[in-house]
Amino acid sequence: MPAILSQPLAPIVLLVASNVFMTFAWYGHLKHKSAPLWAAILVSWGIALVEYCLAVPANRYGSAVYSVAQLKTMQEVITLGVFAAFSILYLREPLGWNYLVGFTLIAAGAFFIFQGKA
Repeated sequence: MPAILSQPLAPIVLLVASNVFMTFAWYGHLKHKSAPLWAAILVSWGIALVEYCLAVPANRYGSAVYSVAQLKTMQEVITLGVFAAFSILYLREPLGWNYLVGFTLIAAGAFFIFQGKA
């Protein structure tokens, strides 16, 4: 466990970082559609390797504090937040009201996952 982060905070920070890399791996190439597909795949795999190097420790450290369902839920909510920011800031695509409603409903579901013990 990284000594500079608290036990509950370390997996969250690592999951945010891993999701930034994964979002670039999955969607970053869409801004460079003229690049050959094979190049996009190779670059994406390289980026995804970094994502795995962050996600695996996030889940390993996180399992000492959170249930697996909580970790997965946390990862999904973080993914949506990172994706929304990426879509707006990098791809310059707006998020419509319907996306925001959908994301809010998913966040509401996450709220219930963290209520009480399983």
